[in-house]
Amino acid sequence: MAKIERFEDIQAWQEARELTKTIYRVSATGQWAKDFGLRDQIRRAAISVMSNVAEGFDRQGDAEFGRFLSIAKGSASEIKAQLYVALDQGYLDAATFNELYESCDKVVRFLGGFIRYLSGNRDVRRSTHDAETKS
Repeated sequence: MAKIERFEDIQAWQEARELTKTIYRVSATGQWAKDFGLRDQIRRAAISVMSNVAEGFDRQGDAEFGRFLSIAKGSASEIKAQLYVALDQGYLDAATFNELYESCDKVVRFLGGFIRYLSGNRDVRRSTHDAETKS
């Protein structure tokens, strides 16, 4: 795996960003837009995925980064549970539910793979020393 210089380079973050955009778009329509509790909760969970990947990236060491990725993975799974609530309330049709669920599942898989990779003690982030020696 190549060195990752910014959290924006992480594919799981990129996928989570797309998921968040879709969650915001879909939850702003119909009856879902009026269910402030569910709408706000699923949006917070989506933001949490992106934020934990970003925050963990700039923490010290792979173990701590992995912990933040694990939190992000949990938030992605939380979105999946909330999608069932939205489906059961009639806020989503089956096709949209499946699309969003698959997108969440994709994020979960990326995060899980990245967590497993980091547990192999390979630092994929560019260290400060690496950046200084190339200047």
